[in-house]
Amino acid sequence: MAQSAPLVLRLIASSVTAAARAGKIIRDVMSRGELGIIEKGKNDLQTEADRSAQRCIMASLLNQFPTLNIIGEEGPPSNCEVPSDWVVTDADTSVLGMECPNEYLQVSDEDIVVWVDPLDGTSEYTQGLLEHVTVLIGISVKGKAVGGIIHQPYFNYKSNDALPGRTMWGLVGLGVGGFTPVDPPKNQLIVTTTRSHSDGLVQKALDALSTNEIIKVGGAGYKVLLLMEGKANAYVFASRGCKKWDTCAPEAILTALGGQLTDIRGEKYSYDKDVTFPNVGGVFATAKGEDHKFLINKIPSDIRDVLI
Repeated sequence: MAQSAPLVLRLIASSVTAAARAGKIIRDVMSRGELGIIEKGKNDLQTEADRSAQRCIMASLLNQFPTLNIIGEEGPPSNCEVPSDWVVTDADTSVLGMECPNEYLQVSDEDIVVWVDPLDGTSEYTQGLLEHVTVLIGISVKGKAVGGIIHQPYFNYKSNDALPGRTMWGLVGLGVGGFTPVDPPKNQLIVTTTRSHSDGLVQKALDALSTNEIIKVGGAGYKVLLLMEGKANAYVFASRGCKKWDTCAPEAILTALGGQLTDIRGEKYSYDKDVTFPNVGGVFATAKGEDHKFLINKIPSDIRDVLI
């Protein structure tokens, strides 16, 4: 079944298992207590878990798709040897059994860019806010975010009744799997935003929305999860802080579910291999059923004009 399935489905199925293996590496690093923290820039940390999880994902995917174009937060694929048990060669059979939408049947390696954030929410990881941590693998086809995997290594980690971790996936035109979507609350506006990268512009945008509640959490992946699970109506970040590897996977899954993710002006990002990494137009995402354009129009034009 694996070899007969279309490339996009095979890639998603392999990414589901690779993301779960990366999640175990993240938990193992934390359990050892040797995080190996490096400060890449202001409020921008990297740990041994980031580095090892990325090596696991890239080695696993390139083992099966050797000509794939992969862009990871922690740099290009490494020539270093990785432990053999980090290289995942199996694929999620439930994804392989899906019927691929017609628009992806003829997609080739050259059409695809994979965007990897091996540990989204590194700052929260180092502070013990483990539920914020996600592994993100986004799949773009001809520049559009169409497929995504979000793995939560610490989902249910405090429970003694289940193994920690869960993996969610989505393909635009097909749907989502790995979780049960929940509609957002009606007749109110709950917005999620950054907990560690706020400034005057971010706050001004939030003030303009007249929110009922603001939920400040870490990681783009976790913020979009709040939308998909009905805990927030919108995710607003009027800043240049996010990168393409932060938003490709969340955008794809949210879109597959019926939501939207754009910049603060309502424009879609391109995820082609030649684009610049920063999302200079900020992030504005809305849950299924929300009026994306209506909410964006509440943001004052002077804020939108800054983020170009």
